[in-house]
Amino acid sequence: MVPDLDFLDELADAAAAETLPRFRIGGTISNKLANGFDPVTEADRAAEAAIRARIAARFPDHGILGEEHGLENADSAFRWVIDPIDGTRAFIAGLPVWGTLIGLYHEGRAVMGLMDQPFTGERFVAGTEGAFFARHGGARQPMRSRQGVELSAAILMTTAPSLFSAKERPAFAALEGAVQLSRFGCDCYAFAMVAAGHVDICIEAGLQPYDIAGLIAPIERAGGVVTDWDGNRPEQGGNIIACGSAELHAAALAQMRSAGG
Repeated sequence: MVPDLDFLDELADAAAAETLPRFRIGGTISNKLANGFDPVTEADRAAEAAIRARIAARFPDHGILGEEHGLENADSAFRWVIDPIDGTRAFIAGLPVWGTLIGLYHEGRAVMGLMDQPFTGERFVAGTEGAFFARHGGARQPMRSRQGVELSAAILMTTAPSLFSAKERPAFAALEGAVQLSRFGCDCYAFAMVAAGHVDICIEAGLQPYDIAGLIAPIERAGGVVTDWDGNRPEQGGNIIACGSAELHAAALAQMRSAGG
């Protein structure tokens, strides 16, 4: 059985109790890479542990995949996929565009998802009930992605163009050149803005499953489309594009393919 949205709220509240008190106070930062910088903080680890504990108590047979603590119950039909702080670089820089991502897969397909930004009090959730937005614990309001937008009028976001490889840049450049406005930064927050109807396209490369799992259901249930760059399901990550409508998604992929993407 798929849980209801109240359980997602419970998980988000548990994570926020660990992340929010540690935001903008400094703290220890570890680097997970020998060559490069992939930061992790005490808040990342504590938030994921809190989420896992509540899932295990309520759904002990469910699988869990988390960025910080790995995979358990790998053979379960249900799998929770967790990124306790997506945008750790923003977190350590004091920028409120990070978020907690929690997705639930059933037989490999996203059926629920959440992006929570506790500092701004914004929560984007979706399940069988639909897609919803809430602020500061208020009532959930239905959420709808922006429809009827032509590619030439679209707003596009990505974390940073420098993150695309040399092979990927022509496709991104072709897409950026076709839209009306492009903005950079925001990590998961930009995908949430697609679901909420403020941004039309979000494109990224090299995502892990936990970078996108919590965002799939909110985007899809709000009326958007999210796939990899070949138009395939996004649950396993990779190069990902999300658009507010099916028509815009088709136009974006066509534009990228015109550059060999």
